[in-house]
Amino acid sequence: MKKMWVLMLVTVLLLSACSSGGGGNSASGGDEKTNEITIWAWDKAFNVAALEQAKEIYQKENPDLKINIIENAQDAIIQKLNTGLNSGTTSGLPNIVLIEDYRAQSFLSAYPDAFKDLSSTIKASDFADYKIGPTSYEGKQYGVPFDSGVAGLYYRTDLLEQAGYKAADLQDITWDDYIQIGKDVKEKTGKELLSLDPNDLGIIRMMIQTAGKWYTAEDGKTPDISTNPALKEAFETYKKMMDANIVKLHSDWSQFVANANNGSVATIPTGNWFSPSVRQEASQSGKWAVAPMPKMAGQSNSVHASNLGGSSWYVMNNVPGADQAADFMAKTFGSDKQLYQDLLTNIGAIGTYKPATDGDAYNKADEFFSGQKIFSDFANWTKEIPNVNYGSNTYAIEDILVVEMQAYLNGKSIDEVLAEAQKQAEAQLN
Repeated sequence: MKKMWVLMLVTVLLLSACSSGGGGNSASGGDEKTNEITIWAWDKAFNVAALEQAKEIYQKENPDLKINIIENAQDAIIQKLNTGLNSGTTSGLPNIVLIEDYRAQSFLSAYPDAFKDLSSTIKASDFADYKIGPTSYEGKQYGVPFDSGVAGLYYRTDLLEQAGYKAADLQDITWDDYIQIGKDVKEKTGKELLSLDPNDLGIIRMMIQTAGKWYTAEDGKTPDISTNPALKEAFETYKKMMDANIVKLHSDWSQFVANANNGSVATIPTGNWFSPSVRQEASQSGKWAVAPMPKMAGQSNSVHASNLGGSSWYVMNNVPGADQAADFMAKTFGSDKQLYQDLLTNIGAIGTYKPATDGDAYNKADEFFSGQKIFSDFANWTKEIPNVNYGSNTYAIEDILVVEMQAYLNGKSIDEVLAEAQKQAEAQLN
């Protein structure tokens, strides 16, 4: 009888081992060596261009590894990843994929075994502190932090000077100060202060992150809307801007860029990745500069630094070639200081790898931006960005807030608006 029980136990264990294909590190051959890896990313002029430079560097020491770089739209990447991971097969998935930081936790929490643990592959402390939150999960480092979405207040020096303001007047200001500047600019020049899309609350994200807050609690899951003081102040600030008649509305990216290039607005509070778009209008060279972000007057811990966007690299755990893919990441985006200098010089990509931020490329004066060392400033502001947990539902909650913002602008009280948004978020996400 004892022998029979032992035999049955061994059989069960063997069957369990054979059926564990959905989870382990080698479940789908992720540790199998190959001579070819595939990487998915979006934006040919930025992310794909960065990959091409990393590929060139890596293949000098690893000429036998074929590296396929496939460009897809970000939405297409998200759809393909979800489809593949939901199906339980890694067939057709890449070795490395770029994921926006706002979306990363939704993948890591739903499919933790799908991504390779890189805790021993890269040194997480070498990257900007605020990037570690979205790229790690349950104490493990899964992402290689890439570009910084560090934000700044782009402004037309000539238009602000006409309104009586100089560069020093844009240092250490609050959003209330900013609105007053907008009123003066509108009176003196007839220009609006900034351009906003009613369906995009990126400016709200930037405001609340300066105070270390997000749409969810620190766990990244529990909606934190109705009792969130930073979010309440951000909503109130947004309404003050609209009521002051200093906002020019746009509905798409091309209009947003046009409003900056044709002189319709005096400032653009946004991520540093907007710099190439500003440069499109060569006739404005020397008329732009960048100031630190305004802080929230009512939040004692608010700082003059925030983030908008940004993304990181992830290695797929169960796709053959995972080890080679991890090595590629480790020796390029994970540690190569010169690569980050070259990325900044060649494509204007500000990385979040701290050891690379004191090089010559960062300290170069930029004549387009009035001789300002904008990359050095952005790098310094990056260090001050509060680390928040974006969680898994940033965009789902924002869809609710967009509707409630319009209700608020149309007369509904702020407390009613936030209470309703809280109720909807809890119903949809729990």
